Amino acid sequence: AGSSQTFVYPNIARGGNVIQSSLYGNEVPERAIDGNRASNLGQRSCSVTNNDLKPWWRLDLLKIYQINNVTITNRGDCCAGRINGAEIRIGNSLNDNDLCPNPTAGTSQTFVCNGMEGRYVNIVIPGRREYLTLCEVEVTGQPSGNTAPTGDLYHLT
Repeated sequence: AGSSQTFVYPNIARGGNVIQSSLYGNEVPERAIDGNRASNLGQRSCSVTNNDLKPWWRLDLLKIYQINNVTITNRGDCCAGRINGAEIRIGNSLNDNDLCPNPTAGTSQTFVCNGMEGRYVNIVIPGRREYLTLCEVEVTGQPSGNTAPTGDLYHLT
């Protein structure tokens, strides 16, 4: 039998800085990049905004990356539909970036961004007042300008 190669990309979100439009209780934006996919709010691993109009959460990757995937873990203990209509926007602007496919209610979903370039990953719910809850946001990609994949190469036989 032949062997195949698989690249395992690191989660670059963990090294970034985060901010969000408002704060509900102690549900700070850093909880969405703590490496914990726990989706029950009581487990203290989700960020939540305070029911503001057009709530947003922003990850600053500190340099420009080509983004492969964004994986969002939504709240699982209730209110999963609150994320419906949210947009993932990637680019170098604080608030005017290109769109990666949209999240819908569910526990963890991965969105393929096909190498979109940007320093910022913004998640926003446009046009309504809502609680934006993110239990984990994971981002894979490589620094802009790298043509070879960066990550760990595993040979599978």
